Amino acid sequence: MPAYHSSFNEEPDARQVGNLSILPIKTRIRGPAPQADPSQPDIIDETLDLFRANSLFRNFEIKGPADRTLIVLILFVSDCLAKLGTARTVPTQLEASKLLNTLSVESFPIPGDANFALNAHYAPPASRSDGDYLRQYLTQVRQELAARLVERLYADGTGKPSKWWMSFQKRRFMNRSLGN
Repeated sequence: MPAYHSSFNEEPDARQVGNLSILPIKTRIRGPAPQADPSQPDIIDETLDLFRANSLFRNFEIKGPADRTLIVLILFVSDCLAKLGTARTVPTQLEASKLLNTLSVESFPIPGDANFALNAHYAPPASRSDGDYLRQYLTQVRQELAARLVERLYADGTGKPSKWWMSFQKRRFMNRSLGN
């Protein structure tokens, strides 16, 4: 069974930095990301929907620049779940939100940096300004993704993270980690 790919691969107007798509998102967080139509799913919704299925795969054929964005975001979700799983006590929704927001704004490597885990599959940004733009975009997307992940983890109202989601904390998509 093949992995699930991004539906945004055929997006005609998507800007690319290196070979990573800069896709619109629905967010109130300030940053350079284009605004998405609130009635349509965005790359973050797609990441959360495809995370559990795709995290079972060790191989992933990249079919377009949106797949590269999807990979980075799926690996970030894995890092988020791992971070919550290493907490001493089961975090409340507020604690989880704080932990993941801190993780999302921490310094992280981008394609082209020496310690970026997937440099073989990603082209570095063409210029320093493109690199800065990519870092700002990914920071904004990571913040929004962390916020939506917390909403899904605590959706049942029990005050504890979903066991179904947390069961994926040790799984590694493509046996990789972003290394946060």
